[in-house]
Amino acid sequence: MIHENSEAIINLYQSWLDAWNGRNASGMAKLFAEDGNLIGFDGSQLIGRDDLHVTLDNIFKHHPTAAYVAIIREIRILSAGVAWLKAEVGMVPSGKDDISPALNAIQTVIALKSEDTWQISLLQNTPAAFHGQPELGEQMTAELRKVLKGDSSVNLN
Repeated sequence: MIHENSEAIINLYQSWLDAWNGRNASGMAKLFAEDGNLIGFDGSQLIGRDDLHVTLDNIFKHHPTAAYVAIIREIRILSAGVAWLKAEVGMVPSGKDDISPALNAIQTVIALKSEDTWQISLLQNTPAAFHGQPELGEQMTAELRKVLKGDSSVNLN
């Protein structure tokens, strides 16, 4: 059984994925704390809801962004109102039907509970390069392809 707060964290993260995949900058920004921070795959940083909204809206208007496929690997409730989530993600480029392994990443989320609402304080994308261990990248891609075909996207350790 998944803890009640874990379920809320899963829902928050899934809402973020849905907003990205729906190219909804406003919806994404609303999921973040007012001073939330998003660290992109390339190391770029978006700080605060306004920056998130403006920058992502511009990206969505001018670039055919890839869609995320994710496997949630771990959730930790660190203390009352603070949670950590780790997920493995792949991206399906616009107009394609398969994951581009070069875009695989590990995402970490720090979520904070304010009153009765969980919000993203930090979301970080780290490229899943697996230097010297190509089999790990191949395994990750194979598992993400299963999710793309409809298998479960939650595999908590």
